[in-house]
Amino acid sequence: MIQRIQSIYLLLSALVSGVLVFLISFWITENQETINVLGLINDERFLIKSIGIGFLISSALSFLSIFLFKNRQNQFVLGRINILINFYLLGVLLIESLNLPGETTVSVKGIGVFLPIIVVVFLAMANKAIKKDENLVKSVDRLR
Repeated sequence: MIQRIQSIYLLLSALVSGVLVFLISFWITENQETINVLGLINDERFLIKSIGIGFLISSALSFLSIFLFKNRQNQFVLGRINILINFYLLGVLLIESLNLPGETTVSVKGIGVFLPIIVVVFLAMANKAIKKDENLVKSVDRLR
């Protein structure tokens, strides 16, 4: 159901982690080449590859959670798993941006490093709304 507020939050989360990561660069090399998710997936190191794969998994989980509106408990659990994935992505992106040598390979660090924070905020708001719905349904069941 798209009219529920958590569905809007989950859709925004899916758009940020699935579409926006292709448009925003994570860093720019000395050759003025922008590195986005496709560049991360094509990298030979597994840790860098896991960043791109993690964003795609995060987007898929957010999109899947929208269609689990009848099972709020599974929707809530998928939201929590998605938050953990985005914390992993944030940690790896921050560690990688701090470990990158100064001007030898990377000249500018992009704003894409902070996209997992935006996704976590949307997922936390969605989980809060899901929990609120679940409590409302439980209170109505007590009245019957």
